[in-house]
Amino acid sequence: MRVILPDSSELELPAGATGLDAARAIGPKLAEQAVLVRSNGSIRDLRLPLTDGERIQILTTRDKDDPDALYVLRHSAAHLLAEAVRRLYPGVKIAIGPPIDNGFYYDFEFPESIGEDALERIEEEIRRELAEGRAWERRETTPDDARRLFEEQDERYKVELVDTAEGEISLYTQGDFTDLCRGPHLQDSSPIKAIKLTGLAGAYWRGDERNTQLTRIYGTAFYSPEDLERHLERLEEARRRDHRRLGPQLDLFHFSERSPGSPLWHPKGMALWQELENIRLRENARRGYLEVKTPLIYDSETFWTSGHFPKYEDLMFKLDIEGRQWAMKSMNCPGHMLLFGSRPRSYRELPLRYAEPAPLHRNELPGTLHGLLRVRHVTQDDAHIFCTEEQIQDEIRDVVDYARYVYNLFGMSASAELATRPENRVGTDQEWDRTEAALIEALRLNEIPYTIAAGEGAFYGPKIDLFMDDALGRKWQMGTIQLDSQMPSRFGLKYVGSDNTEHDLYVVHRALYGSYERFIGIMTEHFGGAFPFWLAPVQVRVIPVGESHREAAGRLRARLDEEGYRADVDERDETVGKRIRDAELEKVPKVVVWGDRESEDALAVRDRGGSQSNVGLAELLRELDSLR
Repeated sequence: MRVILPDSSELELPAGATGLDAARAIGPKLAEQAVLVRSNGSIRDLRLPLTDGERIQILTTRDKDDPDALYVLRHSAAHLLAEAVRRLYPGVKIAIGPPIDNGFYYDFEFPESIGEDALERIEEEIRRELAEGRAWERRETTPDDARRLFEEQDERYKVELVDTAEGEISLYTQGDFTDLCRGPHLQDSSPIKAIKLTGLAGAYWRGDERNTQLTRIYGTAFYSPEDLERHLERLEEARRRDHRRLGPQLDLFHFSERSPGSPLWHPKGMALWQELENIRLRENARRGYLEVKTPLIYDSETFWTSGHFPKYEDLMFKLDIEGRQWAMKSMNCPGHMLLFGSRPRSYRELPLRYAEPAPLHRNELPGTLHGLLRVRHVTQDDAHIFCTEEQIQDEIRDVVDYARYVYNLFGMSASAELATRPENRVGTDQEWDRTEAALIEALRLNEIPYTIAAGEGAFYGPKIDLFMDDALGRKWQMGTIQLDSQMPSRFGLKYVGSDNTEHDLYVVHRALYGSYERFIGIMTEHFGGAFPFWLAPVQVRVIPVGESHREAAGRLRARLDEEGYRADVDERDETVGKRIRDAELEKVPKVVVWGDRESEDALAVRDRGGSQSNVGLAELLRELDSLR
C-alpha cells in the first residue's frame, strides 16, 4: 500500500497501516509529536487505517496554531474534563462534549447544582490527571455491547446516543474513563500544556427545551501557556466590547422580558440603523434594485408551496384566524415570488432586482437567544434577483462587488465559504450540479478564496456565505448569496424569451448585512462602541460651562444640525469634568466646551481620546466634513 505525502512523494506501507504507522516510517520524532492525520480535507485519528493512494498530512505539536491540531487537542481536553467531573461528583450523568471554536464544552446532569466556584476545583482535578499522564485507547464495538456498558454505568444519555447512532460504534478510554466517541484524539495528554475552564451555562439535552436542562461547562486548551495567556487577554477584551453591555451603556437598545429576543431600539441606536439604511437605499438605487413591500402574514399554503413549512415550521409563529392557519413570515422570498408572478414577464424585464428590509419573526428557542446576534425579531437587508441562466454570473459578480464595497466601509476583511447540497433538499442532482457549478465559477472569476461547507446549503440551493474578521480576529458570518432554481419552479414562475416561449427562471437570494440587528451587534464589538465619526450616534456634544452659556451652546448645536451632523447639548447640573468624562464613556467623537472665553471664532474642542484644540467654527466644520 502507498500513501502520498504533502511534497507529492510516496510512502510504501503494509496493508492496514495507520496514520501513526506512517509517522513512524518517516521518523521517530515525527511519530512522537504526531497528533492527527489530515486526508483530502478531512481529519482522521492516528489510530485508523489508511487506504491505498491516499494523500495525507501528519499534523504535530509544531502545528499548534492549525485549527485541526487545536481541534484534536481540545477534544481530548473535553474528555479529561468529563473524567475529572466523574471523579469529583459521584452520580453525575455525562452527556456530550465537543470541541468548538476557541475551546470545548461538556454537558452534565449533576446530582446537585454547582456554581462558578466549582470550576477551580474541577480544573485542579484536570491538572492532577495531566500530572498522572493519560493515553487514549480506541476500540470499536457493537451497539449491544456499548449499550450494556453504559447501562451498567447508569449513563442514560450515552445509552440514548448509542440507540440513535448510525454506523460503527467506537469508544475511547483514558485512565478509568470510557466515552462513546468517534474521535479523533491525541495519543496521550503530554501535548496539553495549558487548560482553563471559562464558564458555566444551562443547556437542554439535544437543544430541546422539553428535555432535561443540563449544566454546560466551557473550557479551552492550548499547546503552550503563552497561547492560553494571549487567548485569555482576548477574552477579557471581548468582554469589554460585548454589545450586550455596551448597548445599554451607550443608550442604543435594551431587551425586555415582555418580548424576549426582540430589541427595543433607542434613538441613538436608530441613528446607527438609519446610517445602514441610508447606505442600503443609496447603493440599491445606484445598482438597479427596486424597493418593494410585502405582507408580514401569509396563509400556510404559501409556505407549503415555498417549501419552508416542511423544513422550518417549528421556527415560525403560527396563528389560527377564523379556522384558517396563517404564519408570520420568517423570510421574504415567498412574497417576492408572488410579486414576480403577479403578471407575465418578458426576458426584456430581466434581471429584475427586488429589495426589501422587512421585519421577520423566528421562534428561536429561549436558550439560543444571544443579544442582537440571535433574535426573534430580525430585519434582513434582503433582495431577490430574478434572472436567466445566462445572467447568473454577471449578477453574482455584481453582488460580490457590492459586498466588498459595504464591508470596506467598516474596515473589515471578508472571506467566503461555499455551502453545498444538504441531505434534506428539494430538486434533482442535475439541478444542484448546475447551481453549485455556477457559484464555483463565480468565485473563480472573482478570484475569491473559499472553503467548502459540505451539506450546509439551503434546502433550495447552494450558497456563498460571507465572513468578516473583526478587530479581535474573530470570524463572523455576515451576508449570504444563494442561487435557487427550485422556488421559482414551485411557484410556477417562468419568463417569455425572445423565441416567444416560456423558460425556466433563476433567483439569487442575497443579504449583505445579514440582518441589521446582527450587523449592529458585531459592529459595536468591532469598534468597541467607539464608532467612526460618520457612524457615531452622537457626533458632537456641546457642554455649556454654566447656565449663562446654554443659549450659545444651543445655537451651536442648531448650526451643527443644519449642516447635517448629529449633535446634542449636555445641560445637566453636573461639573464640567463629570460631563466630559460621561462623553468619553459614551465614546462621543467630538466634544465642544463653551464657557466665558468661547465664541464662534474660538471653540474649545476635545477629540475622543483626550487631545484638545482651539479652532473657529468654520475650521471645525471643515474638519467634520472631512470625517463624513
